[in-house]
Amino acid sequence: MNILHMKYAVEVARVGSLNKASETLLIAQPNLSRSIKELEADLGITIFDRTPKGMFLTPDGETFIGYAKDILKQIDQVDSMYKNGIVKKQKFSISVPRACYISDAFARFSKSLTDEPAEIFYKETNSQRTINNILNHDYNLGIIRYAENYDKYFKSMLEEKGLTYEMVTEFTYSLIMSANNPLAQKENITYDDLKGYIEIAHADPYVPSLPLAKVVKEELPDNIDRRIFIFERASQFDLLSENPETFMWVSSAPKKVLERYNLVQKKCGDNKKVYKDLLIYQKGYKLTKIDKQFITELCESKRKHI
Repeated sequence: MNILHMKYAVEVARVGSLNKASETLLIAQPNLSRSIKELEADLGITIFDRTPKGMFLTPDGETFIGYAKDILKQIDQVDSMYKNGIVKKQKFSISVPRACYISDAFARFSKSLTDEPAEIFYKETNSQRTINNILNHDYNLGIIRYAENYDKYFKSMLEEKGLTYEMVTEFTYSLIMSANNPLAQKENITYDDLKGYIEIAHADPYVPSLPLAKVVKEELPDNIDRRIFIFERASQFDLLSENPETFMWVSSAPKKVLERYNLVQKKCGDNKKVYKDLLIYQKGYKLTKIDKQFITELCESKRKHI
């Protein structure tokens, strides 16, 4: 199919006449007529009904002209880009655990964006989906979180899949709860103290090569009878703020978040389990300037809050 012939057909459809189209296209009418017939023959359809009153689109012609306009528009855009200079977009994509210090880093990172065109993607999810997003969904960066005792499972899987990993931080979980929660007044909180309260938990733990039931049992032990499972952080803060019977395990929460939702952050001496957050990306991927800006903010937020 000849692109020039397509352009001719679009112009004939616009003006409704071979005579008028030949004038605007600066082509002899017999040559224009022959080009349209060749195009129809190539496609195996009739684009125009020829009448004494002009050229009218057939149903097939209407469909074709719609596609032709889109194609010619894209060709013009490509032509314009390379003639006038390509407008480069800043692109950044990351998939992360639901963590306050990371979202705080992302918020401050967003302030560093210039006036240049940009496409930014930030997705909160579990480690399995983060890895999948990098391998299959065009995400450049990811942060995964897991308990230290699962270190060998994760690192073996990351190496097998050709992913580079770098330590972001290690930490033990803290508790956050409403300032009106009776436990907020206790100096030292134990596992036994938490019985009878409602845990806000994320419902999608994951460890490679281990059954989900085993991971859930370790991450969500049986000492709590009531849990509310959520998948995003906005709801968790509303729940913690409104219901003084709730609590949640977190890596750490910035002071401004605690104050905004009237929450307090406490340590539990019984919880000594160490967790790791790892930055991951595909081997061979070169960190961009905008990637490095985010990582700088991430390190600053880690130092400040963890």
